[in-house]
Amino acid sequence: MRTQPVLVYDGDCGFCTASLALARKWIEPRCEVVAQQHAPLDELGVTTRRAAYEALWVTPDGTVYGGAQAVARLLSSRGGGWGVLGALLRLPPMRWIAHGVYRLVARNRHRLPGGTAACALPVGAGPDRR
Repeated sequence: MRTQPVLVYDGDCGFCTASLALARKWIEPRCEVVAQQHAPLDELGVTTRRAAYEALWVTPDGTVYGGAQAVARLLSSRGGGWGVLGALLRLPPMRWIAHGVYRLVARNRHRLPGGTAACALPVGAGPDRR
């Protein structure tokens, strides 16, 4: 049984990897971090398709949060000011705004600093919920 949350991210994406490096340095999240390419996705209860579509936060009890809500949980894991920001991102209307911003960034991550063609979302990728 897991004792801490797991953050699953796209390890092939330079933008995602750089963003996570910043989060590790500035936020110091309290979680296990694993690239989707090396994550035990079946054990975590998520599909490859969903892991390719968005960052995922998997709680020790198996609850899965994706996209902006995964980021909100990452922020909340640290507590303090980061925790307050994470809590705000979980409440409407900030939740809706965060979701829109996350989707915009995710769709364009290959165009952002550190991004490459490998960062582009797969064609047909969608929020396959499992």
